[in-house]
Amino acid sequence: MRILVTNDDGVDAPGLLALAQAMTELGEVVVVAPDREFSGAGAAIGAIWEFTPHVTRRRLDGITEAWAVNGPPALCVMYARLGAFGDDVDLVVSGINPGANVGRSVYHSGTVGACLSGRNGGWSGVAVSQAVTGWGVEGQGYEEAIKNQKFHVAADVAQTFVRGLIDGPPDEVVIANINVPNVELDEIEGWRLTRVGVSPPRAMARAQLVPTDHDPDHFDVDVAWGDRLDLPEDTDGGAIERNVVSVSYLTRLQAERRDDLTKAEVALDGLLGRNGSS
Repeated sequence: MRILVTNDDGVDAPGLLALAQAMTELGEVVVVAPDREFSGAGAAIGAIWEFTPHVTRRRLDGITEAWAVNGPPALCVMYARLGAFGDDVDLVVSGINPGANVGRSVYHSGTVGACLSGRNGGWSGVAVSQAVTGWGVEGQGYEEAIKNQKFHVAADVAQTFVRGLIDGPPDEVVIANINVPNVELDEIEGWRLTRVGVSPPRAMARAQLVPTDHDPDHFDVDVAWGDRLDLPEDTDGGAIERNVVSVSYLTRLQAERRDDLTKAEVALDGLLGRNGSS
């Protein structure tokens, strides 16, 4: 079993090291991670025609092979898919992200985006995130919050899930999005399969442009946070708020049939003519 471990917080992030070390008990680990912070990058690979791809060998405690890439996590995985780091891997494991990736934050998560990139190459992925105690808003934890992260707990959960996945591989490629409370293992109230909710437990509620002193055309953006939401317990955010580990299997992005866009389609018929089945 060859496991690619990555993240969106950068190759020096403590959550990455905890996850990579946990994976070494399950197979050959190669770390390929961004050389700096790329939180919120989603599945972006960046404008690769505007910068020179560059990779640096890194040394991480207990890890045989580690690389830093000057791009987001999805690009790290794409380079791996193209053979830059040797043979194909069997699984992508991404994290441990400080800050739960639940609700709509899943769309923006570079932790999840790395797994989406892997699925393009036929690789299953496991994205691992952990709630931030004392902050709780959508996104990444501040430096002071990260100091209180119990990464060892999320690493244990990830190792257990991945071991089971290896022992009983799925019939088709899968992406599992795992969110872990930031408490000790004996304080976790079990786990459950969840649906992806609409909102995180607390989200950005308003953005306002604030004029700057030095240029009338330049503005800062002041973001206000909304109140904490009481989310349904069957959602990913609702589970994590109840100290329950959330596991969500993410679907492939695919087209859907719609019956409510007739006028837009007729307009295209008039300009282009329809080609193929309706």
